[in-house]
Amino acid sequence: MPSSTSPLEVSTSAESRTSAVSWGPIIAGAFAASALTFVLMLLGTGLGLTMVSPWSGESASFTTVAASTAVWLVVVQWLSSGLGGYLTGRLRTKWVGVHTDETYFRDTAHGFLAWALATLLVVLVLGSALTSVAGSGVKAASTIAVGTITAGTGAAATAAGGSSGEATSYFVDSLFRPADASRLSAPGAEGDAAAAAQASRILISSATAGQITEADKTYLAQLVAARTGLAEADAKARVDTVLAQANDAKVRAQQAADTARKASATVALLSALSLMIGAFVASAAAALGGKQRDDEEAVFLTRR
Repeated sequence: MPSSTSPLEVSTSAESRTSAVSWGPIIAGAFAASALTFVLMLLGTGLGLTMVSPWSGESASFTTVAASTAVWLVVVQWLSSGLGGYLTGRLRTKWVGVHTDETYFRDTAHGFLAWALATLLVVLVLGSALTSVAGSGVKAASTIAVGTITAGTGAAATAAGGSSGEATSYFVDSLFRPADASRLSAPGAEGDAAAAAQASRILISSATAGQITEADKTYLAQLVAARTGLAEADAKARVDTVLAQANDAKVRAQQAADTARKASATVALLSALSLMIGAFVASAAAALGGKQRDDEEAVFLTRR
């Protein structure tokens, strides 16, 4: 009978047939946030480049640059997320017959969705560029560290019958620097290259093991004495000096690498924190924008 089916009809008609998610304002807010993020990132890059210099002693420290980058990321998230969230809340249509608490929740959720979409857009558009820049920085730091250690251990690129233009390590050159500079013009380039190759292998092996054996040190001193014309005692003193210089260079490289590691970890943690701050700001801004939109409409209807 009709009376028995009416409760079912009433409960069905009370359920809204439209989605609670308004994708139009979300997409608009996300695009606005992404655009502002792009502009602020360019601005931050320009300001960051003013802090570095190829001239020694004129650049800010790596820690200072990393801390400034992290702070700027927080500022970028704050401004862009605030703008995107506010536009999302302000542009959505009025929900009729929705409780105030539900309206607040929907506005907050819309702001969060706008922030999430904007983050994905930034990752898709700028992800490869940012990854390339970050990768280049890590690769450069690693290259500097490895290059310093390699130079400190006396590694040299040598080959049989190599030309005189081949690069050799500074420390290997220091080992085989003759007491009489006129010996440089004497024949025997192949013998010099073989001696440099042996010394390089000894130094690399000792660097890998963390110390040089007495047998290797003695042989290295004999090799230096034979190739440079120095007395054996002077050759041993030169070997000890070069090994100390190589060890100092290795320690400095390790300290620089550790400093870069700590700064990179700080930037990563603060970047994650900035993203969480952005999500909160976008949600709060969307709730604020939605409330202002409803208040303005209520005042308009009252004046009519």
